[in-house]
Amino acid sequence: MKKNTPNSAFSFSKIYCSLFGHNYLISKNVTHHIKEYTCSHCGEQATTNSRGRLEVMTPKLKEINNALASVHAKKLAKTGPNTPLQTAS
Repeated sequence: MKKNTPNSAFSFSKIYCSLFGHNYLISKNVTHHIKEYTCSHCGEQATTNSRGRLEVMTPKLKEINNALASVHAKKLAKTGPNTPLQTAS
């Protein structure tokens, strides 16, 4: 008996995304300018890279985003949530 798996080779959602493109929704805010996205149709994950462009999520990028999120959370806890961040002049 054959079992259906979520990552099967044939999927209508993958065909839809290959024809019309992905419909990415924000799934996680890593920092103010780095976010993680998930496609609402096929479930593919992406993140913003150093140039601000979307890149397919890899285990290495997921690890980097987790480290950035923890550093960012510590920084916000230290400065306080209502303290405005200074910008470079």
